[in-house]
Amino acid sequence: MSPVSDAVPPLSAWRRFLEGDLWYSFRRSPVAQVAALLVLICAFCAVFAPWVAPHNPFDLSTIELADAQLPPAWLPDGRATFLLGTDDQGRDILSALMYGARISLLVGLAAVALSLLFGVALGLLSGFAGGHVDAFIMRVCDVMLSFPAILIALLIDGVGRALFPHAHDTVAFTVLILAIALTGWVKYARTVRGSTLVERHKDYVQAARVIGVAPLRIMWRHVLPNVTGPVLVLATIDIAAAVIIEATLSFLGVGVPPTSPSLGTLIRIGNDNLLSGMWWITVFPGAVLMILALSVNLLGDWLRDALNPRLQ
Repeated sequence: MSPVSDAVPPLSAWRRFLEGDLWYSFRRSPVAQVAALLVLICAFCAVFAPWVAPHNPFDLSTIELADAQLPPAWLPDGRATFLLGTDDQGRDILSALMYGARISLLVGLAAVALSLLFGVALGLLSGFAGGHVDAFIMRVCDVMLSFPAILIALLIDGVGRALFPHAHDTVAFTVLILAIALTGWVKYARTVRGSTLVERHKDYVQAARVIGVAPLRIMWRHVLPNVTGPVLVLATIDIAAAVIIEATLSFLGVGVPPTSPSLGTLIRIGNDNLLSGMWWITVFPGAVLMILALSVNLLGDWLRDALNPRLQ
C-alpha cells in the first residue's frame, strides 16, 4: 500500500476542539456548565426579544395605563398575562427585562471589543518598540489608573452630551460605548505589553528579524498569537464589568436614552417606586443583572484555569 493511502487524514477544527483540553475541562466543571447555560439563556432572550417577549414594552399602542403597577402573577391582583408584573407605565416587566438585557449586552460587548482592539494594539506597540514609546504609553496608563473607571466614564459621557446636546439615540449609544471602552483598554495594554516583552527576545522573533521580516508583520503574525491567552480571559471577565458600568451610568441617568431603557434604567425606575411597595420593578432587573454578571465572571474564572498549564 502506498504511503499516501496510509496517511491519516487531518482532523477538522471542530473535531480538534472536541478532543482538546479545553472541552475536556469544560465537561468536568459543573460550575462552568451552569454558568454557560445561564449566559446562553440570557443571550438568547436578549437577541430574540422581539419574538420571545410576550409584549413589546416600547410600543405605545399596546400599553394601557390601567395595567400599571400590577404585581407578579402569583400575588393577589396579579395577572397571568404579566408574569413578573408591570411598572408605573403599564409595561410588562418580563418583556422589559429581555429588551433591557439586549441593550446592556450590546453596549457591553461593543465596549469590550473596542477597548480590546485599542489596548492590544498599544500593548504590542509598547512592548515591541520599547524606549520612549513604551515609557509614554505606560505613563498614560498610569494616569488612567489613578482615576476610578466610573468617574472617567462619567467625564467622557458628560463631555459627549455637552458636545452633542440634541443627539439622537445612535450618537448617545456611541458616546456611552466610548466612555466605557476608554476606561477599560489599560488592562489589555499592560497585559499584552508584559507578554510581548517576554516574546520579543525569543528565538523565533530573532529569526524573523534576521531574515528581514517587517516589525509590523512580526507583531501581527508571530507575537500576537502567543499573547492572546491572557487577553481572552480578561475580555471574558470584562464583559461583566462593562455591563455593570453601563447599568451604573444608566442608573445615574447618564447612560442609554430613556426611550431605550437598559437594566440600569429599569433599576432606577424601580428605585423611584420602591418605597411605594412596587418591589418587583427593582428586584427582577437587579436579579437579572446579578445573574448575568456572576455567570460571565464564573466563565472567565474557568477559562483562566483551563488556559493556564500550571493549574492543569
